[in-house]
Amino acid sequence: MKKVLTTPIKDEDLLALKPGDIVYLTGTLVTCRDVAHRRLIELKRELPVDLKGLAIFHAGPIVVEKGENEFEMISIGPTTSMRMEKFEKEFIEQTGVKLIVGKGGMGPNTEEGCRTHKAVHAVFPGGCAVLAATCVEKIEDAQWRDLGMPETLWVNKVKEFGPLIISIDCEGNNLFEENKKVFNARKMPIIEEINQQIKFIK
Repeated sequence: MKKVLTTPIKDEDLLALKPGDIVYLTGTLVTCRDVAHRRLIELKRELPVDLKGLAIFHAGPIVVEKGENEFEMISIGPTTSMRMEKFEKEFIEQTGVKLIVGKGGMGPNTEEGCRTHKAVHAVFPGGCAVLAATCVEKIEDAQWRDLGMPETLWVNKVKEFGPLIISIDCEGNNLFEENKKVFNARKMPIIEEINQQIKFIK
């Protein structure tokens, strides 16, 4: 059965989620990446969008302006979440955001933020930006447009946006870090075997 999170997301909606679970999002998804994080955390500028209980997407979309305050989402693919790592704990604390979506894993700062404030990080598959745009029913608002298209806060109404793979749950468990342990354990015997076969090379 498909697991769908609907905004506003509550703590109890996230408690049963574990790393590796697949979910979808219905409701409000706001694109929010490097400069927006920096403006809030470093420059102490209040975000023009209330993110409490909502979801953000580390993404740089392609948007067409159809008329006055009327937009169409053409492509919306994830950008590397790790660039926001140094800001994310404080970002979660200050905004009350519940779901962070991006590409790749995040680190201990985000783990602590998710654990303390009951939030999760999820990964959207790369290479599916046009498909993702089909899940955007409407762009409801656009803030901080002075930052340019990729960095604008695009407020999107989405329906079953996903698949989203939980990478950090609300207990701070991290799928990418756990996988690294497994991969490292598996590779050592293989490295030893290869070394035995090529030890004649000086």
